[in-house]
Amino acid sequence: MNTELLGIIATFVITLVLAIPFGRYIGKVYAGEHTLLDPLFNPIEKLFFKVSGIKAEQEMDWKQNLVALLTINFFWFLLAMFILMNQGWLPWNPDDNPSMTADLAFNTAISFLVNCNLQHYSGETGATYFSQIFCFMFLHFVSAATGMAALAVVFNAMKAQTTSTLGNFYVYFIKSNTRILLPLAAVVAILLALNGTPMNIEGKETLITLQGDSVQISRGPAAALIAIKHVGTNGGGYFGANSAHPLENANYVTNMVEMIAQTIIPVAMIFALGYYLKRRKLAWMIFGVMTVGFLILVIPTVYYEVQGNPAISKLEVDISAGAMEGKEVRFGSAASAYWSIVTTVISTGSVNAMHDSSMPLSGLNQMLAMMVNSFYGGCGVGILNFYIFIIVAVFISGLMVGRTPEFLGKKIEAKEMKIAMVIALLHPFLILAGTALSSFVITKDPTAGWLNNPGFHGFSEMLYEYTSSSANNGSGFEGLGDNNPFWNITTGLVLIFSRFLPIIGPVAIAGILANKKYIPESAGTLKTDTATFGVMVFAVIIILALLSFFPALTLGPIAEYFSVR
Repeated sequence: MNTELLGIIATFVITLVLAIPFGRYIGKVYAGEHTLLDPLFNPIEKLFFKVSGIKAEQEMDWKQNLVALLTINFFWFLLAMFILMNQGWLPWNPDDNPSMTADLAFNTAISFLVNCNLQHYSGETGATYFSQIFCFMFLHFVSAATGMAALAVVFNAMKAQTTSTLGNFYVYFIKSNTRILLPLAAVVAILLALNGTPMNIEGKETLITLQGDSVQISRGPAAALIAIKHVGTNGGGYFGANSAHPLENANYVTNMVEMIAQTIIPVAMIFALGYYLKRRKLAWMIFGVMTVGFLILVIPTVYYEVQGNPAISKLEVDISAGAMEGKEVRFGSAASAYWSIVTTVISTGSVNAMHDSSMPLSGLNQMLAMMVNSFYGGCGVGILNFYIFIIVAVFISGLMVGRTPEFLGKKIEAKEMKIAMVIALLHPFLILAGTALSSFVITKDPTAGWLNNPGFHGFSEMLYEYTSSSANNGSGFEGLGDNNPFWNITTGLVLIFSRFLPIIGPVAIAGILANKKYIPESAGTLKTDTATFGVMVFAVIIILALLSFFPALTLGPIAEYFSVR
């Protein structure tokens, strides 16, 4: 067990050591400074802009950037719907997988478009190679780059003293793909392939087991998709069992590689902000708040899973290995618990163990990670969510000390606060309204058959599904039967609102602030790069989360905890 704990500590330290210089590199990419990859990618990007007719030098205001973002995403949605509803007759379908129904295709297309990957189909049996490559892998790249490009626009707004132009969305989008996501995904894919992950377009292989049984093993372009699913904080598994599958995550080395891969860009983005704005103290404040929140969630989760299930210990069964139900022996309880918080904090949603089998308070922490949705977060959108809490904290702090609320030399006024509060309250509204609706429907019609587990745990399964959808996470308590029109449509709608409104809100606030007159710092300016302000931001996050979600958590995982005890 001590070795397992050292493994997760090493994983976190390696991530941080790599993220700091990588963040500096990302800052240089967005600032247009020279990098080592310029000779390789400059000609490719110039060719792309020439063919597409996009003028890279043309600046956009915040509204034009958002129009570009939303327009291109709508086109990708239509493309994904077409592929998924027709994959049965499209090429590269050696296993004869059928086309998706309209409601499942709607949910899947939206889910991958918004960087959530909430899979209501089962991996390799629900999607063809053509869909995996030209729909899912494509959306893995572009959905991550969309969030990163939106954050780059906000970086520009935060950096400028007074301006109406905030860069070009398409430039940041292309650079996010070519300079950041593609090289990193290539490295991870090679490491996975070297450890046995398939990378081909061949159909199932028939093998004879040691028992003499004949089994079919799915293959295909797995390594490339699994790499970008983590690097882009997407999470959609190539195989139905996701990263608990031995061909998707073969051993402890690949387990560490995949955890680092899904964490490195969200953490690096914090340091990219510090480099881009030349405000390293602000970056360290943000990193400190996020890391404290992450540790508060991960430490007790590891403890609960390592201790094992008290109900089993009463049967005098050895639980020294921890709570191993739903976990892989090759990873152990500690690494599985660490992954469960990494993947929910980062909003990746991939799993190396079944969250439905976690101890009740572990499940609570997994849900809290997604309910807060601003400790590291996904590619780009994590800091966008945190930006909202900064705005709220600045406003409250200014009122408390009798100073005009200011952030980076700009006054925070009524318009910005209204937008910030709408976005802050949208997340709990979508989660709680969806859970209330599903609870009402299943109460009126118990034969709907969604829940394999009654009582507190069944409620937790429904609460988790909408929490995962609203946080654009994608993991689930898989005791829930979710592939039906009700869940496909309701979670699909939650996915749309929870993705694009939380991007529109921060970009709008940043654009409005960028247009305002710059006020130089003085002795009366509220410092926002100090530990004191970090405590204030953390308090705002925790208070809003507890006020919003504590009653629902009491009905689910907390009640289940006491029933198990």
